[in-house]
Amino acid sequence: MIPGASDLWLLPLGGCGEIGMNMSLYGHAGRWLMVDCGIGFDRAGPGTRIITASPDFISSRRDSLDGMLITHAHEDHVGAVAWHWPQLRCPVYCTRFTAEILQRKLVEAGLAGRVPVHIVEPGSEIELGPFKVEWLGLTHSTPEAQALVMRTPVGTVFHTGDWKLDPEPVVGAGFDESALRRLGDEGVLAMVCDSTNATVEGRSPSEGELGKALLAKVLEAPRRVVVACFGSNVARLVTLARTAVAAGRYPGLLGRSLDNYYRAARASGLWPLDTEMAQASHLGFLPRDEVFAVATGSQGEEGAALARLASDSHPAMELEPDDTVIFSSRVIPGNEPSLERLYQRLRSKGVKVVVDDSVSAPIHASGHPARDELRDMYSWVRPRIAVPVHGEPQHLDAHAALASDIGVPIQLNGRNGDVFLLAPQPGIRRAAVPVGRVDVRR
Repeated sequence: MIPGASDLWLLPLGGCGEIGMNMSLYGHAGRWLMVDCGIGFDRAGPGTRIITASPDFISSRRDSLDGMLITHAHEDHVGAVAWHWPQLRCPVYCTRFTAEILQRKLVEAGLAGRVPVHIVEPGSEIELGPFKVEWLGLTHSTPEAQALVMRTPVGTVFHTGDWKLDPEPVVGAGFDESALRRLGDEGVLAMVCDSTNATVEGRSPSEGELGKALLAKVLEAPRRVVVACFGSNVARLVTLARTAVAAGRYPGLLGRSLDNYYRAARASGLWPLDTEMAQASHLGFLPRDEVFAVATGSQGEEGAALARLASDSHPAMELEPDDTVIFSSRVIPGNEPSLERLYQRLRSKGVKVVVDDSVSAPIHASGHPARDELRDMYSWVRPRIAVPVHGEPQHLDAHAALASDIGVPIQLNGRNGDVFLLAPQPGIRRAAVPVGRVDVRR
């Protein structure tokens, strides 16, 4: 299967028909580019397995792979690079912050100094084989999230990556509406777009809106405060650090992933505060009403910091009656049972549990676009073809219907293993490539 000079193909190996494991290939003139290489989680059966999409299709053709492009530093986009690179052996391109996260993973995998990681600046353009790729910054829940404008002689593809339209992103640059409108004026053949919130009306809250509600909850808390959030959400870490200082408390981090992303933000020059995080080992010695801990485990993961706190097995501190745990995160579908068990364990200790849907003002903001944001993006970019990705079937279906309703001429709604024919004639070859999953040992 080789794309010709008049062909432009998209082949998702992961992340299309599911949330997580993002891995896509673009093919043109006999060459391929990979976009993202992430992990996912399989919670079927006992325990939780870390999994990734199988790269067998492209590893058997690695001589025609011109590079791997990583759009941002979330685990479902970058978490499997170290695992698969020995099979692929291609150059990797990403921004400085993503490179900081990736290098830590490469060191752990024994690949330090072996993987050619090229740092690209947002707004720059690189040539890889027959592709010219422009990196275009968008707002998301981790810094330097990049959309990719991939230009070829037969058409231009706008691959959004993960994004939202956040007027107050807290960390990093905002989005540039004028650049998106100029792209639409230039002409876009296809927009390959995030579908995570395609079933949600309105707009996702701005990160900048959360501080007031979070501070109110912290000021109500008589004793320790622990906030659970996604470890990679650097903007949320900044919001929480500001909240802690405003409440007269010492912020500290419990969990390796939180510490990694915090240190990567500082090393990249993206941490905007003078505030230092207290060492985890010091939190247990502070007066209870001065503690503000940010912890991993917002999805009820066994072994994460919050689960260990709930079972009195964390080495840094213990939770006691009248302490408060705030969940500044959304529930990923499938995690409801494990989270309910965690809530019950915390409540049995006399700990107050605060979740987003129990308060009147938001204490969590999604990093993905709701339907009004999708409408805005389509009105600016004006693609001929809409390709929904990054979502489960109901999200992709809702996204395709929205694109049809607002007048996008063609919607290609497919799944992993389908070949999306973008040029010369739009269409889909269903199940053209075998896809599979690989367990990742951590």
